[in-house]
Amino acid sequence: MPYLLSEDLVFPNPRHAWQDPHGLIAVGGDLSPERLMLAYQKGLFPWFSQQDPILWWSPDPRAVLFLEDLKVSRSLRKSIKNKGFEVFLNKDFEDVIQACAVLRQKQDGTWITDDMMNAYLQLHQLGFVHCVSVYKHNELVGGLYGPSMGKFFFGESMFSRCADASKTALYYLVQYLKRYDFPLIDCQISNDHLTSLGAIELERGYFLDLLEENIHTEQPEDMWLQKQLNLDDFLANHTKAS
Repeated sequence: MPYLLSEDLVFPNPRHAWQDPHGLIAVGGDLSPERLMLAYQKGLFPWFSQQDPILWWSPDPRAVLFLEDLKVSRSLRKSIKNKGFEVFLNKDFEDVIQACAVLRQKQDGTWITDDMMNAYLQLHQLGFVHCVSVYKHNELVGGLYGPSMGKFFFGESMFSRCADASKTALYYLVQYLKRYDFPLIDCQISNDHLTSLGAIELERGYFLDLLEENIHTEQPEDMWLQKQLNLDDFLANHTKAS
């Protein structure tokens, strides 16, 4: 049986997660800020449907995007330069997570339940969860969100209301994280879309080793202040063109 969590803030060793169901390690507990942050520090994340108990996962392999491996197609480069997108850090977080939840509901259900949204909104207010939001003609058209600790960003979800909006959010996030020497973005579980952008799979033990090496680095106080991200600041950075 998976580990049944109690009120104590304790998780089992993520290296011992089940292979079937893939990566399941614990059941129960709560979505308090303290438990969520401990989970991410240990390489775990919650993922469950509305009717399920809280389920905690540590998949093997683990999908990640090394920042230097981001693939930027010619069409995406044109969109970034010519579509008139404006990109912000930590603006309208609640709107971003709600848009991600709506998109998932239209596709195949959502793990972004009301309880999950409230939990991540609280973590955002505490300064641990962040978003990149993309606007066109002052309308929110794309974005992404996730926690960040040390030199790790844990990508949770993204959405797009027009072509290339979510990819633009990812592009800006990657360039921004490079400034602070982040090695990668945790993508949790691989899919074709992530692979097309350069994500790969790591053996779980190696992922956890990288996490332990980077999770306790102190982040600059002003790193996640709300601000507009400007393309001109990133032109000197190099990403792979597919």
